Amino acid sequence: MQVQSNGISIEVDVRGSPQGEPLLLIMGLGMQLTGWHDRFVDVLVSRGYRVIRFDNRDAGLSQHFDALGMPNLPLAAARSAFGLPLSRPYALEDMARDALGVLDALGIRRAHVCGASMGGMIAQHLAARHPDRLASLTLMMTTSGARRVPGPSWRIRAAMLARPPRPDDAEAVIAARAAFFRLIEGPAHRMDDAELRERLELDMARAYRPAGTARQLVAIATDGDRSPLLPALRPPCHIIHGRADPMIPVQAGVDLHARIPGATLDVIDGMGHDMPSVLYGRFADGIDHAAGRA
Repeated sequence: MQVQSNGISIEVDVRGSPQGEPLLLIMGLGMQLTGWHDRFVDVLVSRGYRVIRFDNRDAGLSQHFDALGMPNLPLAAARSAFGLPLSRPYALEDMARDALGVLDALGIRRAHVCGASMGGMIAQHLAARHPDRLASLTLMMTTSGARRVPGPSWRIRAAMLARPPRPDDAEAVIAARAAFFRLIEGPAHRMDDAELRERLELDMARAYRPAGTARQLVAIATDGDRSPLLPALRPPCHIIHGRADPMIPVQAGVDLHARIPGATLDVIDGMGHDMPSVLYGRFADGIDHAAGRA
């Protein structure tokens, strides 16, 4: 369903009992709400949560911002690397207000919040600026953005900036996305080729918004260092990070743990920048821990 949030249209999916504890899931760069797989949602619903997924702006079925144009990503990356100013189509703070607006549209006063990757960055802004709206916070494979924290390798950066050789050919796009996933997934729980292809085909059929992903990437690059926000975070916080994450190295999770008072940390051996289905129970345990259930 579509709701009006922060002045724009946002696609929302709600699962579970209306009496369940609200849990807002915020997905990462270029990902749709389906990035929170139905099987994971089922696990959370079985634990008594009312699970709210939504497409971030410029992704999936939510409002797009194509009128703002396609950013020059190589130029943006170069300017970011040298600390030069960048113009941005919107900010992660705007995306945090979108998330807050989803809760408002559903009449939810307080919710548990879990953000993955860019979604975790958005969740940091949400927790810092609207602490009374969060019952707990779970941060998965994300970062404070502090300069001293390592980021992706140059190989990963190059792959993020590359365009498929035939961007209008669905088969070429799926192959390129599959190759990128293989770069960032962890060694311990590799997804079956058939399952990966099925997920990518379903995502392509639902929506394909490469320009939106590029604009979101610029929003990340221009957000800077969120670490000054973190010492004042009030909601109970749990951090989940893969030890083998090549996109956002594990040092970022350790850094978050050190900066957020009272936070707990679960570093998972063999996990990369992905959410293997075999770990769904462990992820849910982490959300439960932040929520004070464990």
